[in-house]
Amino acid sequence: MKNWFRGTIAHPTEAALAWALNAFFAMLPVDGASALGGWMGRMIGPKLRVSNNARRSLARVFPELSAPEIENIVLRMWDNLGRTAGEHPHLARFDPYRKDSRVEVVGLEHLELLNDGAPALFFGGHIANWEISPLAGTKRGLTIHLVYRRANNPFFDRLVQKGREAMGGKLFPKGAEGSKDILRALKKGEHLAMLVDQKMNDGISVPFLGQHAMTAPALGQLAYRYNCHVLPVQVERLGGANFQLTLHPPLELPDSGDKQKDIETLMVTVNEQLGEWIKQRPEQWLWVHNRWPNEQEHLPK
Repeated sequence: MKNWFRGTIAHPTEAALAWALNAFFAMLPVDGASALGGWMGRMIGPKLRVSNNARRSLARVFPELSAPEIENIVLRMWDNLGRTAGEHPHLARFDPYRKDSRVEVVGLEHLELLNDGAPALFFGGHIANWEISPLAGTKRGLTIHLVYRRANNPFFDRLVQKGREAMGGKLFPKGAEGSKDILRALKKGEHLAMLVDQKMNDGISVPFLGQHAMTAPALGQLAYRYNCHVLPVQVERLGGANFQLTLHPPLELPDSGDKQKDIETLMVTVNEQLGEWIKQRPEQWLWVHNRWPNEQEHLPK
């Protein structure tokens, strides 16, 4: 009965509202859509039950913060998420190489490494407007495919993927569904962009923001199997709908002779990199995700 309700009533209703809101955002200029989305996020988000996940996670990672300080981060997190939603139908307009660009790119010299024919894995997290992270490459003619997690609501998933078409490349879902396409692309020397900051229950346990967390090892497994460059891509919201996109130097792949140990060591480094970015701008990360086990044990005082 519950699955029937979701499939026939809840999912279509949620998707209809999302499509209508997306269409409204599309009619507005970029700044207006971003500002309206931010306002809606601030007004609605902190009141939602899922915000308790953010409060618990912030108290766990930053025990020195007071409850008002945590609440301020939660409010600004929802501002960022709302802005990201408002900007979604305008993704095609975020071209880093236009004169009136809203995206400043730092570290372009690291793209020159990709001329050797080897595939590359660009990784980032759900930080700022993470959707724009592949732009530094795709807008310079590189083929970069996106690896993504399908939304639970299939109708909403179509909306998200429609906006991502502006990023260039193909869309490969995580898991068995997209694995053949992912492997085929890497064999051809093509590149992938991945968000690797969410929990994977059957992953490996490595530190993340000072706490052990189950982490998907796929980035490391693919890097070693296909001898990939691994490039960290950081996105920062500078204010409104303006961003800095930083291409960091590629990570060195550990070579101890123990492949599984090397994969784990690489993922520790990946999580450390993500953690540094999150600490720099904690209000721009997706704290509502249950990243660590036993979240209920960490409540803000």
